[in-house]
Order: sequence, then C-alpha cells, then structure tokens
Amino acid sequence: MVVADDQAAVREPLAAVLGLAAGIEVVAAAANGTEVLAAVAEQPVDVVLMDLRMPVLDGTETTRRLTEEHPEVAVVVLTTFADDESIMAALGAGARGYLTKNAGRQDIVRAIRAAAAGQSVLDREVQDRLLATARSRSAADPRPLPTDLTPREREVLTLIGRGLPNRAIAEELFVSEATVKTHINNLFAKADIRDRADAVRRAMAAGLV
Repeated sequence: MVVADDQAAVREPLAAVLGLAAGIEVVAAAANGTEVLAAVAEQPVDVVLMDLRMPVLDGTETTRRLTEEHPEVAVVVLTTFADDESIMAALGAGARGYLTKNAGRQDIVRAIRAAAAGQSVLDREVQDRLLATARSRSAADPRPLPTDLTPREREVLTLIGRGLPNRAIAEELFVSEATVKTHINNLFAKADIRDRADAVRRAMAAGLV
C-alpha cells in the first residue's frame, strides 16, 4: 500500500505504524498526488491511504485518476475534513473508504483490509453526515427513482452508493467493466443523475444504502 499525506510528521509515523500490522506492507510514502501516481506506476499497489489537501495534485483528483487509470487500486481517504463537499467529492471520484483523522490505528487497519477486499468503509461521523445530507436533499428534491429502472440498474446504483468503483462493481456482479459502464450510462440517463456524487446522494435518499 501507499500512504499519502503532505505533512511528514503525519506521513512517516503513520507509514511506520501501519507497516507493523499483519498483512500490510507499505511500499511507498507520498507527499502529494503526483508521487502517489508515480508509486502506483512503479509497483503493484492494492490500497492508497489518501489525504485530501495536498499540494501539486490533491487527493480528490488523484483518486479520480487512480479510478480511471488503475481501477484495481482502492483508495481510503484519511483527512481532517468531514464536510459534505469533501465527502461527496471523494466518494464521487471513486474512494472506497472515508475516515477522519480521529480514527484510531485499528480503525484504519480495518478500513485498509476491507478496501483491499473490495468493501466500502465509512467513518461513523461520515455516515451520519451522509444520512443527514440525503434526508435534507430528499426533502428539498423529492424525485423518486424512475419506475423503469431494471433490477440490475438498481443493483448498480446501490453499489455506487456504497462507494464501489466500476471494477469492484463488475467483480461483485460477475460481469465485465464494459457492461457496468453501460448500466451506469442507462441509469444516469433514466434517473437524470449528473455524476457519481449525485448517484451516491440519490441512492441514499432512496434508502438503497
């Protein structure tokens, strides 16, 4: 895995501590998104523990590029920011987990292992924020999901709502990534969904996650 944080005082101790956990090997520590992408290009990486606020290339854009270029790499965000905009941007970019820096070592280790196994892990504070946002948005915009969504399209929306990237959705449903992309295109068109972050909101508002 790769640990990414622009502060050496955070990055280096965190990499050292995580490297002691059973089954976790830290192969690189990065100070910005460009260093993350370089590390992933040089060696096999299954998980990146990603800070959001970094110079040169921030965590959200780095997550987006990893999702597009290295879909086998799971991103777990570890940040001090738990505002709606940061959470939705990161999940919309493809992050599989989102933790605040209040998380303990064991919480971080569990999230890393879960992400490597294709699961999504959200900090309790983050879950509460998402649920509150979903409820408020649902009240403000009560559009139900269209009735002509197929069962498979609802499954795909549920998995997007859980934060899974296309590759993980394909593995979950035993189909190709191309098939997943087709379902997503159809889903977004039918439900008037703007982007992945909007899909997460709609999935939560519909009670799918």
